[in-house]
Amino acid sequence: LDRWTPLRELDRVERRMRRLFEVETPATDLYETDTDYVVELEVPGYDRRELTVEISDRTLIVRGEHEEDAEKAERELLVHERLERRFERRFELPVEVDTERILAACDKGVLALRMPKTGTRAVPRSIEITAS
Repeated sequence: LDRWTPLRELDRVERRMRRLFEVETPATDLYETDTDYVVELEVPGYDRRELTVEISDRTLIVRGEHEEDAEKAERELLVHERLERRFERRFELPVEVDTERILAACDKGVLALRMPKTGTRAVPRSIEITAS
């Protein structure tokens, strides 16, 4: 038996309130190499079949969803910081990403997305305004 303490109870309530108003998203690293942009998301506990990656209007959308074990659902957690059953994360892609050749791999709880650069960047230019 644990002795009841008000600070422990306040901590528990504070964590529950934070979870109500925050969207849980996986920790993410985003970096650039000479040839690729790379996004790495921590997704421990998710099988690759429970993850989806989509491209829509230059937006990369990563979703994860899995069923909760009945045994886990019955537990009353004292601390709960792991990802929930579902998440969604969106990234706006630079113009020079070749969206047809994006590669995704999941290993050891990390989803890695390699997005090749096209090698061409949009060049700023002036546009002449004419009378209509």
